Formats: sequence, structure tokens, C-alpha cells
Amino acid sequence: MSIDEWNQRYRAGEQLFEEPAPLVEEFASRIPAGTALDVACGAGRNALYLAERGWRVTAIDGSPVAIEVLRRRAAARDVNIDARVADLERSEFEIPPDTFDLIVDSYYLQRDLIPAMQRGLHAGGMLIVIVHLSDAEPTPTRVVPGELKTYFHGWNVLHDYEGVSRESCHRRAVAEIVAVKL
Repeated sequence: MSIDEWNQRYRAGEQLFEEPAPLVEEFASRIPAGTALDVACGAGRNALYLAERGWRVTAIDGSPVAIEVLRRRAAARDVNIDARVADLERSEFEIPPDTFDLIVDSYYLQRDLIPAMQRGLHAGGMLIVIVHLSDAEPTPTRVVPGELKTYFHGWNVLHDYEGVSRESCHRRAVAEIVAVKL
């Protein structure tokens, strides 16, 4: 989908989830709050969850409408989030190396961004990735079975799952990984 299409969806009140992804809740709660990056954050459900728990959060999305929703939500909850509009596919945001303790990529696949996210973590930092799973052939927005794990050789993989999403708002099969940078 184009950014304009995402803007239309957000304006229509779609994709304005409140609850964080269960995987983010489960694993982010296991580590001390530090610096976090929420990639393709949408309306910011994961960024808000983290900020409310003391994380210093940078949230990036290509949709100005989504970022405005996130900023309003953050102000209403009295939390500070560095929310930025940037088209990741056009490299409008460069992930600085060795900067974050946690990076969350929830339902956004950009294969060439995975190495940058990995470099963006401190040693011991955690990367949480949830993407849609294809039945057969890889697509620009879906991985094939077993693909996601191939990006994490040499990492401490804490969670690797493929199958039905645990979220009722996502009906497609997912691939999930939680890995710690060694």
C-alpha cells in the first residue's frame, strides 16, 4: 500500500489499535527500560506502551496522519515520544548504529532494513519482528516459512514462531522472532 492509502485508512479510523502487540508486551517487560525504536509504528500502540513504561522511544512512520494520531495519543497520556514522519522505503530515516536497547518492527517487512535494525542495537539489545507469512512464494510484504529466522544467524533467538496470529486484529498467518544481539 502507498503512504496515501495508509493516510486514508488512518483518517477513516482504521488501524487505530490501542493494545500493544502481545509479543512486545511479553518480551519488552523482561528487560529494563532504555532506548527503543518503533519502526513503521502506525498510530503508535507499541510506542505508547513502551513510553508508559519508561522507555525513551523514537517512533517512525511514513504516514503523517498516523504520526499525528500518535502525537495526540502521547500528549493525552502525558508521555514523550520522538515521533517522526519518514518514508523508510526511500531511506528518509537512517537507523544510527549501536544506539538502541530495543527495536520493534510490528507488521512491516522491508528486507533490506533488517541489517540496519540489527546494526542499530547495542550489544545485548533486543529485536522484535512480526511480519505476515506467505503460503508459498515470498512477496514484498510477506516472508516464506523459515525465511525470517535466516536473518538471525549468530543471534540469541528467544522466540521463533510461524502460524496463526495471537491478535484478533490480524487474521493472516505471521512469522515472529525475538532475538538478542550478541
